[in-house]
Amino acid sequence: MRDSHKVRLNRMFNESGKCLDVAIDHGVFNEYSFLDGLEDVERVVGQLVAAGPDAIQMNYGQCDALQTIPGKHKPALVLRTDVGNPYNPQTHRVMFNILQNAEEPILEALRMDAACVVVNLLRLPDEPELHRQTVANISRLRGACDQYGMPLMIEPLVMQANSNKGGYQVDGDKTKIVPLVRQARELGADLIKADPTDHPEDYHEVIAAARCPVLVRGGGKANLREVLERSYAFLQQGAMGLVYGRNIYQHPNPSRVVQAFMALIHQNATPDEAWALYESGAEGA
Repeated sequence: MRDSHKVRLNRMFNESGKCLDVAIDHGVFNEYSFLDGLEDVERVVGQLVAAGPDAIQMNYGQCDALQTIPGKHKPALVLRTDVGNPYNPQTHRVMFNILQNAEEPILEALRMDAACVVVNLLRLPDEPELHRQTVANISRLRGACDQYGMPLMIEPLVMQANSNKGGYQVDGDKTKIVPLVRQARELGADLIKADPTDHPEDYHEVIAAARCPVLVRGGGKANLREVLERSYAFLQQGAMGLVYGRNIYQHPNPSRVVQAFMALIHQNATPDEAWALYESGAEGA
């Protein structure tokens, strides 16, 4: 990683060298079910800033809710640069994933003082054109990021066919995830937000393929105790952090959930210790 990129990433990774990134960028994907809990962006951002994760992942049209908060003690901004339609329950006749600003793709990130930008690298069944589009997006971004010293997070997503469960579902097959992560790194990723594998004990293969910091995607809402256990397993395999969205912002007490995740990531707490920390202040949650 280039030194100029590390300058910005120092705002995202704390002294432990690890990171909790809370994703609330779901609204750009035009999917009604993603909006549950995100109706009031200012309220959500206020809760998250008070909770104190390392970073918040947002879109340009909402990131003012974070960056206009006065003071310097707030999470770093991770800015999404692309938009597409692969998250809808139906497969569209034309599938797409395009940059939000094709001419100057990181201009908004520079204007809003982002610590990092993020973009998808997609692999969907029978959608090679969608994969090609995301490779082209990354190629366009890479040059701009190098020119201005902006770190590039690539999000390799391996999805199942929509017919399996009627909507966006992660395919946890390591034989699909590992080569896509390797491709992301060889396209120039400074850090990678990667799918969880079906079996956490296989995740060291993802780490080896990345050759850069890996943050594990959390996925959909699930039982918090189970989420803590799985997260711990991936961290023990060498992941440098976690990216969670709905498991945090849809929870009645986001601050306590963040506190539990931060203990897992930065203090190497066990799942039992993180759960105890969550329960100690989660009355009524």
